[in-house]
Amino acid sequence: MNRGARWAVTGLLVAAFAGLVGYSVWGHRQQLAIEASASGDGGAGGGSPGAVATGSVSGFVAVDVDPFFADPRVLKILADHGLAIHATRAGSRDMPGKLAAGAKPDFWLPSGVLAANQIDDAAKQAGIALTQAAPFNSPLVVASWTPIARILEANGIAHASGERTYGLDMQKLAEAMLAKKRWTDLKGAGAYDMKRSILVSTTDVRRSNSAAMYLALASQALNGGEVIADHAAAKASAARLAELFRRQGFQENYVNGNFDDYVQIGIGKAPLAFIYEYQLVGYAIAHKGIQPDMVLMYPEPTIVNKFVMLAATPRGRALQQLLATDAGLQRIAAEFGLRGTDPAPFAEAVKPTGLAVQPRVQQVIDPPAYDLMTDMIDTVTAGMAQ
Repeated sequence: MNRGARWAVTGLLVAAFAGLVGYSVWGHRQQLAIEASASGDGGAGGGSPGAVATGSVSGFVAVDVDPFFADPRVLKILADHGLAIHATRAGSRDMPGKLAAGAKPDFWLPSGVLAANQIDDAAKQAGIALTQAAPFNSPLVVASWTPIARILEANGIAHASGERTYGLDMQKLAEAMLAKKRWTDLKGAGAYDMKRSILVSTTDVRRSNSAAMYLALASQALNGGEVIADHAAAKASAARLAELFRRQGFQENYVNGNFDDYVQIGIGKAPLAFIYEYQLVGYAIAHKGIQPDMVLMYPEPTIVNKFVMLAATPRGRALQQLLATDAGLQRIAAEFGLRGTDPAPFAEAVKPTGLAVQPRVQQVIDPPAYDLMTDMIDTVTAGMAQ
């Protein structure tokens, strides 16, 4: 090898070695940054002002929002902000038990304030401080059909609240159901000439948050329009309402079980189906339309179910902030039927489907406190076993 060639080879080796050293230093710094954000020494909520926590972020999410976190567009937006998300689906009511058993994820995203408060209480007992934010929400509604809505309207149980949307008087509806009235007992029932009992179909109240919210609304209707506030009233109202669950027969225990009957079997199986609004809105967007006689009825009052993110680490808080503020993530959430911090993406997503929704849900209550809800669910469970 001549002298010039030897100098060339030597130069290449030196350059390669320098590159390896530089890459090693960069990688080491990146690892230190990730470890610092995980320990709270850097990133959101700690370290230098304006720093953003990056790295792998893991947590438990409710079944309702699991498809959102599996969407490639969501994963890309988060990756562009330095977050690689690992979301594990879990039942909202099961999440507090996971924390009590020692799970320490970056975040929790249950369905409903009741589950979120349970998680927060369990975290406090474990000495873990959580921050809360609600990036998405969905009102509880009754999915129905135009002929059913008109029958209820003719009997003063429902009223038109907008273009092809209806308000539903929960007190009058509860009275009709507890009186064991049948559809044929109602004025103008020729469009649904069925001798079956008037009932709202739900999921299993022993397992499902949406069914628990139906119980909360029905109990408020029986309590003179006041939210249940003591244990005696909780047990008394639940004892009366247990028969409504029992008379439904078999109830699915997963979030879409009841909704699937509504869209697949139709009016004969589910004239009144208690669901989250996002279920029918998401269906309408995905299928680019609905059956022409599908309508939404909004209980008056209703409960707006919040999807509450509880963050335990800087990376969890970074994700929390992105979900609430990133326009792209909010737009994708609207495509899944979820309302967000900005109402515009939801309205834009629904408009082409032909499904009518209430732009703003104004008659809203909160569910009873967790211990009272537990009383009611236990009472209904015992009554269903009789």
